[in-house]
Amino acid sequence: MSSSSPSPISSETTISKEIDPNNVSLAENFLKSFTCPDSSLDDFASFDSFSVLFQNNIRALSVARGRITCSVVVTPGLTNYFNGLHGGAVASIAERLSMACARTFVSEEKQLFLGELSMSYLSAAPVTSELVVEGSVVRSGRNLTVVNVEFKMKDTMKVTYLARATFYQSIISKL
Repeated sequence: MSSSSPSPISSETTISKEIDPNNVSLAENFLKSFTCPDSSLDDFASFDSFSVLFQNNIRALSVARGRITCSVVVTPGLTNYFNGLHGGAVASIAERLSMACARTFVSEEKQLFLGELSMSYLSAAPVTSELVVEGSVVRSGRNLTVVNVEFKMKDTMKVTYLARATFYQSIISKL
């Protein structure tokens, strides 16, 4: 990663004292991997449109074991025909945040596979609004991790979108 790229975990982010600093670093690197493109991979990967779309819109507010809270600003590039946050953007944010949240529980030795992502679109988030997105681990076991994600309007705390992700775990073989 470029040392000049901004960190998604700012000095304003509250980090729980009970979480291992290594897990905070893992979560930060995970969030940075999709908010700050890695220029060293340009020759090996296709253009990362996700990073370009979301790099200035997502900011981590707090990171704790099993819980991550972010702020998302709805910009015109993320809206649909009706000037509300596009459903694909909602699902992308939910998937990325739930993966980062699951990683605070599941060790790096285990690979995570998204088995199910359930979305509920309750209300639209209009352009220029700010959302608070909270991800929390509902259950984490030997082979399965379930994460709940809530999108709320920052000013009213009205729930606009809900997501539930189920991740399956497998041990990475070492040959």
